[in-house]
Amino acid sequence: MVKPSLLITTLLLTSAPALAGHQVDADGFSNPLQHLRFNPGLDQQEFERASNDALQVYDPLESWNRRVYHFNYRFDQWLFLPLVRGYRAVTPDLVESGVHNFFGNLGEVPTLANSLLQLKGERAMNSTARLLFNTVLGIGGIWDPATLMGLPASREDFGQTLGHYGVPAGPYLMLPVLGPSNLRDTGGLVMDYSLEGAVNYLGVAEASGDNPGIVTLRAVDERAHTDFRYGQLNSPFEYEKIRYFYHESRKLKIAE
Repeated sequence: MVKPSLLITTLLLTSAPALAGHQVDADGFSNPLQHLRFNPGLDQQEFERASNDALQVYDPLESWNRRVYHFNYRFDQWLFLPLVRGYRAVTPDLVESGVHNFFGNLGEVPTLANSLLQLKGERAMNSTARLLFNTVLGIGGIWDPATLMGLPASREDFGQTLGHYGVPAGPYLMLPVLGPSNLRDTGGLVMDYSLEGAVNYLGVAEASGDNPGIVTLRAVDERAHTDFRYGQLNSPFEYEKIRYFYHESRKLKIAE
């Protein structure tokens, strides 16, 4: 069976001449699959079927998702990344690291809950130990002694829990600002945020309601520690690639 990565590479190589001078859709993005030209010497039917398997994910809202993708691209370029660069420029490395550790410690709450729901006892104990050590020894999570003690961070969310029990992913969704998702994981995201609010660990959820700056700081910190940049793939297939990679990565996380 042909590997998806090889298929994507083949698609890019075979379609490059055909993409020259193509028209751009109204939403600002091209639809490169319409411009593919196949080598007559290949088994075109088999190639098309394998290519669809590699690139296609259930995406009935593709037209809308592509527009949200375009919005995210511009939001990142014009607002989010300049804000991240400004934050890093004025924030000492030690403080930035402490902020990231603090919010990471809060993330142990849904990880612990979802580990228990999935009956992952070892991961639940690991998350419990991280919470205790980092909250007490790390002064509320500003430092991360748990990692130094051999307790690495891991993440479990309610979308993974639903997938663990067989709930299908549903249609692919591109969420404004938040990026790739699907119907199941979007519902899981709502549940995880609701859990954090209900637990109100260290009073952060309550304080966030009174001070939106905490929410903004958390979003900026998360973006600063996410390596992906829109357009970095430098490919007309970027939308399809991101969709496929997200879909496959979630299956791997659920299977862990």
